[in-house]
Amino acid sequence: MKEYNSLSHTKWDCKYHVVFIPKRRKKIIYGQVRQSLGEIFHALAAQKDVEILEGHLMRDHVHMCLSIPPKYAVSNVVGYLKGKSAIALARSFGRQRNFTGESFWSRGYFVATVGLDEAIVRAYIQNQEADDERYEQMKFRI
Repeated sequence: MKEYNSLSHTKWDCKYHVVFIPKRRKKIIYGQVRQSLGEIFHALAAQKDVEILEGHLMRDHVHMCLSIPPKYAVSNVVGYLKGKSAIALARSFGRQRNFTGESFWSRGYFVATVGLDEAIVRAYIQNQEADDERYEQMKFRI
């Protein structure tokens, strides 16, 4: 039988695949920034009782599979993660890398419910880097 999470009057299982990018899709998520972002996202998610089930930071985008309690709207959680992480990055790397808190992430994001396809979504997130490399190789052949 499937395990469900629980609030005081609710049993729930709400999982979402979320993707967002830096402004102008700049390839700036690498090295120390990449390592810091992982820690920042986990700390911020814990503050909102959100669980990061799977995540992958690419050079120019972020993939996450999130388990979000029904008491929070997905847009609020994603806005919180993007906003607070941008501020944390600006405080840590602002002078070295020319980051400002207001303009690190682009305005939009992609979200899809996971449902019964959780294993497929997790495998997709884990294999994202290899898929991107194959795409780049194909793109330059044409």
